Amino acid sequence: MAEVRYSDKDLAEFKALIEKKIQAAQSDLDALRDSLSHKDDNGTDDTLHSFKMMEEGAATLSREEVAQLAQRQEKFIRSLDNALVRISNKSYGVCRVTGKLIRKERLMAVPHATLSIEAKEAQG
Repeated sequence: MAEVRYSDKDLAEFKALIEKKIQAAQSDLDALRDSLSHKDDNGTDDTLHSFKMMEEGAATLSREEVAQLAQRQEKFIRSLDNALVRISNKSYGVCRVTGKLIRKERLMAVPHATLSIEAKEAQG
């Protein structure tokens, strides 16, 4: 049986995408951490507005909500880091349930995915 995996060219493309997403996610995480550590300082409210994921009411987020967002960002970054490991061992993009390739469109949208749409739907 032929080995199921993405080509090195595809893996390089995914790696570039993931590294870009890690950079953006780390930047967002740094902004969240800054807002947590300077929450009581005057003049730091504007740092929250640069965080793209937050809506206009960002300045009213509680410390707990900001901490939860930071936690989620950390988990997202870990998932992306794990995807880079799978790229380096050439197992990236293979569904961990079906063993088939996850569609490229899905991986472009959710680069840390480890399940194909079919496996994900069967789960839920």
